[in-house]
Amino acid sequence: MVIALVILLIISSLGLIAAVLLQSGRSAGLSGAIAGAGETIFGKKKGMDALFAKLTGVLAAVFLLSSLGLAMI
Repeated sequence: MVIALVILLIISSLGLIAAVLLQSGRSAGLSGAIAGAGETIFGKKKGMDALFAKLTGVLAAVFLLSSLGLAMI
């Protein structure tokens, strides 16, 4: 049980890091010179931003619940 929670925590943390880094920034910042890595990989698509926003929320919830579960055990 503990090993499964640790594996879930590691996968969710790595996925959360990737999802946050792939999102584009909310403001242009430096005249748009710095953009999210998702924009360079997938092109400029608004649908991808919405997908990454939902994925970030889901991964954050999984991370929170798995870390709470580990703390309780």
